[in-house]
Amino acid sequence: MSAVARVALVGPAHPYKGGGARHTTELAHRLRALGHPTTVESWRAQYPAALYPGRQTIDAPEGEPYPGTRHELAWYRPDGWWRTGRRLARDADLVVLTLFSPVQVPAYLGILAGVRSRRGAGTRVVVLCHNVLPHERRAVDVSLVRALLRRVDAVVTHSPEQARLAEGLRGPGRRGVAVAEMPPHLPETGGASEPPPGERRHLLFLGIVRPYKGVDLLLEALAHGAPDDVALTVAGEFWGGTEELEALATRLGIADRVRLRDGYVPAGELPELFASADAVVLPYRTATATQNVWLAHEHGLPVVATRAGTLADHVRGGVDGVLCEPGDAADLARALGEFYAPGEPERLRAGVRPVDAEPYWRAYTGILLEA
Repeated sequence: MSAVARVALVGPAHPYKGGGARHTTELAHRLRALGHPTTVESWRAQYPAALYPGRQTIDAPEGEPYPGTRHELAWYRPDGWWRTGRRLARDADLVVLTLFSPVQVPAYLGILAGVRSRRGAGTRVVVLCHNVLPHERRAVDVSLVRALLRRVDAVVTHSPEQARLAEGLRGPGRRGVAVAEMPPHLPETGGASEPPPGERRHLLFLGIVRPYKGVDLLLEALAHGAPDDVALTVAGEFWGGTEELEALATRLGIADRVRLRDGYVPAGELPELFASADAVVLPYRTATATQNVWLAHEHGLPVVATRAGTLADHVRGGVDGVLCEPGDAADLARALGEFYAPGEPERLRAGVRPVDAEPYWRAYTGILLEA
C-alpha cells in the first residue's frame, strides 16, 4: 500500500443506527485525518425488513456524519453492486467491505466482481469482520462467508478467536488474516449525568436482546444471587418479543423487579438510564467485541460481565467490575452477590476510568492500511 491511500469503506452510516454505523463513520473520519482520501459507500436499503425485525434507521445522528458518504447501495438492486465495484476500482486503492451479517455477502460479491472487472486497476479488497459468522448461524451462512473470504486480498478481524475462524474459512495455505482490536466508537450522549451518592439497588442490561446475549441467564441469576431488593432494567430491541422473558420472570418470582424496555434507546436517553443503575450487566453466552463496557465506563458505571469474547479484556476484575463464566447462571449469580457485598458498588464505581481511544485507533488504522 502506498504512503497515501485512497480508501473506500463499504458499510452502514447514518441514518442507520447503532455501533456498526458509528464505527464506519468514525473510521472514515480517522483515515481522512491521517491524510488518506476516504469515501463511504453506504446503503439506501441494507436489509429486507423480514430479516431485520428491529428498527433500522434513526432521525438524529449519534456522532458527526461523514461528508463523503454516498447512499446508493440497495439489497434489491444487484445491478448497482457491480457498477459500484467498477467505480471503486477506478477511484480507490483500498476497498474495505465491513461485514456484519452474511446477508451482506451477495452484495459484496457483486461489488468485488465489479472491482475485479477493471483489469490492471490494482485495487486491494479487504473484508473487515465485525462478526466472521453470526452467533446464531445457519449452514448457508458458512457457505456465503467462505465464498467471500476466499475471494478477497485480506481479512481483518477483532480477536484471535475470530481470526482462527476466518483462516479456516479461507482454506489451507491462504494467508492474509490480521487481528486489530476493536477501537472505541461511542455515541455522543452529552456526557454522564452526576448521580447522587449511594446505591441505586438497580442493574442495567443494554442492547439488542437475542438468545446469545444471555438475558434469560441474567433473570435466573437475579432471582438466586442478587439481594431481593435489587431491580433490573433490560433496555433494547427484543428481536423475539418480550413474552418469553416476561413469563420467565414470573416463574422465577421476580416480575415486580424486572422492567423490559423494548425499543432502541436513543443516545440522548443514555445518561439518565446509566445514572439510574449501580452497574451494567453483560451476561453474554458468546461474544466477539462490544462497546458496552467502554460505554458504561464512560458514564461512571462498573460492569458485571462474562468472559465471552473480548469482554474480559476491558473489565478489571475487583477494580471496575466483576467477571464470571459464560453460559453459567450460577456463576453469574455468584458475581451479582459479590458485586452487592457491603460497600462494593461504590468501591467499584470509584475504580472506573473512561477509555483513552487514541492508542486503539492508531493501532487499528495502521493494521487495516497494511492488510
